[in-house]
Amino acid sequence: MSNHAAEARDSQDLAGFGYPQQLRRSLGSYASFAAGFSFVSILTTVFQLFFLGFSFGGAAFFWTWPIVFAGQLMVALCFSELAARYPISGCIYQWSRRLSTPTIGWFAGWTMLIAQIVTVSAAAIALQVVMPTLWSGFQLVGNDPALTSSDGASNAVILGCILIVLTTVVNAIGVRLMARINMFGVTCELVGVVALILLLFTHAERGPGAVLHQTGAAPGGYFGVFLISSLTAAYVMVGFDSAGELAEETKDPRRTAPKAIIRALVVSGIGGALLLLAGILAAPSLTNGDLAAGGLPYVLTSSLGDTVGKVFLVDVTIAICVCTLAIQTAATRMMFSMSRDRVLPGHGSLGRVSPVTGTPILPAVVVGLIAAAILLINVGEASIFTALTSVCIVMLYAAYLMVTVPQLVARLRGTYRTQPGYFSMGRWGLPVNLIAVAYGALQMVNLAWPRASVYDPAGQGWYVQYFSLLFVGGALVLGVIAYALHRRELAGGTTEHAPAELGLEAAGA
Repeated sequence: MSNHAAEARDSQDLAGFGYPQQLRRSLGSYASFAAGFSFVSILTTVFQLFFLGFSFGGAAFFWTWPIVFAGQLMVALCFSELAARYPISGCIYQWSRRLSTPTIGWFAGWTMLIAQIVTVSAAAIALQVVMPTLWSGFQLVGNDPALTSSDGASNAVILGCILIVLTTVVNAIGVRLMARINMFGVTCELVGVVALILLLFTHAERGPGAVLHQTGAAPGGYFGVFLISSLTAAYVMVGFDSAGELAEETKDPRRTAPKAIIRALVVSGIGGALLLLAGILAAPSLTNGDLAAGGLPYVLTSSLGDTVGKVFLVDVTIAICVCTLAIQTAATRMMFSMSRDRVLPGHGSLGRVSPVTGTPILPAVVVGLIAAAILLINVGEASIFTALTSVCIVMLYAAYLMVTVPQLVARLRGTYRTQPGYFSMGRWGLPVNLIAVAYGALQMVNLAWPRASVYDPAGQGWYVQYFSLLFVGGALVLGVIAYALHRRELAGGTTEHAPAELGLEAAGA
């Protein structure tokens, strides 16, 4: 099939859902995979959060990784079926409302959008983990680069805001530039991960049996700290659905997006597991406290030397940049998709696509401004990193559940259908969906549990310990207000009914 014929087919497919082709469809299979992989970005997130898992669970925290991976794989398989059935931007919102009701779909989209914006902030401040280690000149505020210090937290905000400005500009210019930068960054990350794993294994100080022994503190029993240490893996393995967010810009999305979702998670899962293992085995010591405090950057510089270690830290810096870019792109598409359906405040402007760049420019700017504002109001707060981490992962898991639960209900009612000729789990769909829902619910409770040892180790106050719950509650209240305004607008007849209200779908979808 010629490129022109393929584009016409994809545009006609999208028109069946009630939407014209506005975004530029130029992404191939590797670019689609890169969108999901760079959101997960194991170099970014494992380097960010290794210290958290190890400080609580010791070397045995490694086993939280395959457990979380298995649970998230069930979710990814469910999402892959939906990506084949509904190849539309704003996938979590679109999937949820078509499986359930416009109201549930709206709150799924709202929750996911807030989570993505907060995740942009959380990813951007990861620059503080590596850049001052590369060169002390990157420490623009004070002398202490640690994220847990006031100096480090303030400097993280500055570096993060600079990065957000750059990613906003790239997103506004167009999807092709974004995709090229993303693919370059992902290629660098993949090469870096493989090289780093091999080097660390060749510098191993101990055998793999180390992960069979607990070396963390567990005064109340190991199970509790094991659950806490699983937060590392739970935070890392999210965002693989980003290939679905870019469905309207992907060639043959019904085939490309499902494969990209699964590949992004599987590659991240295998690479991350080997990276964790290699870091544990190559660390000079598991008991002197340096690994818990310094994480993987400490392992790199101490085991491989400053020169080699800093080369890899440059690769990590690239990974952080493309990770932030990918997350902002996903949030932009979510905001655009909901605005196009006229269900967000300001939808008239937010739902427009630039005829010059083929991208929704205003949503990119709004996402960037909000993400930067989240950082700026937390200048000097040493708890900012853990607080943002807890917020975004709790909301991401909540949004995922607002898809997998309606999907499971539809299966049990016998009304669920897969897209003929495309990805389907067949008879395995029901048990996989059941596991995905059970895992998601249990992990969300684990993530949201307000443990003082995790969220307020310095004893700053109850508001810090309960920050994630307070933020999620506040976001829900704002969502209720925004949705009420939307319903009033519809009732007043000041806007036309959008596809969200009409329930338009492609024939046979």
